[in-house]
Amino acid sequence: MLFDLPDPDTLYAALLARNESFDGQAFVCVSTTGVFCRLTCPARKPKRENCTFFPTIGQCIEAGFRPCKRCHPLQAAALADPTIAALLQELDKRPYLRWSEDHVAKLGYDLSTVRRSFKRQFGMTFLEMARQRRIREGFETLALGGKVITAQHEASFDSASAFRAAFARLLGKSPAELQSDKLLRATWIPTPLGDMIAVSSRNHLHLLEFVDRKGLPAELKKLERNSKEGIGIGTMPPSEQAAAELAEYFAARSARFLTPLAAPASAFTQHVWDALRQIPAGETRSYSDIARQIGHPAATRAVARANGANQIAIMIPCHRVIGADGSLTGYGGGLWRKQRLIEIERDLKKVTCSASTVID
Repeated sequence: MLFDLPDPDTLYAALLARNESFDGQAFVCVSTTGVFCRLTCPARKPKRENCTFFPTIGQCIEAGFRPCKRCHPLQAAALADPTIAALLQELDKRPYLRWSEDHVAKLGYDLSTVRRSFKRQFGMTFLEMARQRRIREGFETLALGGKVITAQHEASFDSASAFRAAFARLLGKSPAELQSDKLLRATWIPTPLGDMIAVSSRNHLHLLEFVDRKGLPAELKKLERNSKEGIGIGTMPPSEQAAAELAEYFAARSARFLTPLAAPASAFTQHVWDALRQIPAGETRSYSDIARQIGHPAATRAVARANGANQIAIMIPCHRVIGADGSLTGYGGGLWRKQRLIEIERDLKKVTCSASTVID
């Protein structure tokens, strides 16, 4: 897990020094380039605010980053395991292939052995790695305004139906349904913790979620039902503002979000969300704390449901709510992200406190 690593400043110092002590134990993801590297990478070093560190290659890939072509972070694992080396070579040779277990078996490999090897080295299976690589390429094309057929080819899908199916599994709708002339439009926002999808009208942000959140398709369907024209694709001013504010947030410079939000809900749920936004960055509360704050001390379970119903991640900070015993509780974006968000905000609080001390 990321929080078992040394602190980010230690890892960044190791990156600057090309310290071999952490080679293979930690990887750096660079938000400005979208790639991840070994800490010994010979490339020009990125700024600290653009770096996020993960302990496994799989987490880097799941967060939406591509392997660096200079330091080849996959190579060490490939050298350690001939099976991995051979399959990665096959993946590079045939990027257009829609890989399946049959393909792996026909190459003469034992499926369970391959699965264990990739899980051990990368935190994901070979098939998951191949699929993630292809789908991301298609999404990037669509996000830049490319046509569906172009996105399909960029994602290396053999057929339009296969691409539509993969797209629908993630977003609950086919790529063709996301037209550019809708009142609500979806766009992708890259972050150090993985891509997010933002849905905005011209004046308000309606949804902000991590792309791999399991409940995302249902949230989009609900949002579409409540809109008059459905959801298209493209940027809107609130999404652009959200992207800029998120960049400041992940750089540990500001946790202030002024993007106008449209988050319709019951009066009780709105009270819960208002209470969430009052939790200072770098601090946490329990569900019972929130229940007492809004004047309903016995409504802990209702507070938890309202917390889970939030569909504007980070800006309505449901990640700041933890168990009464201090343990992490469920988070739609994944507990590893919840932990990292809390760490980012603790770092931000330290920076803010230091600045205040200097001013005083």
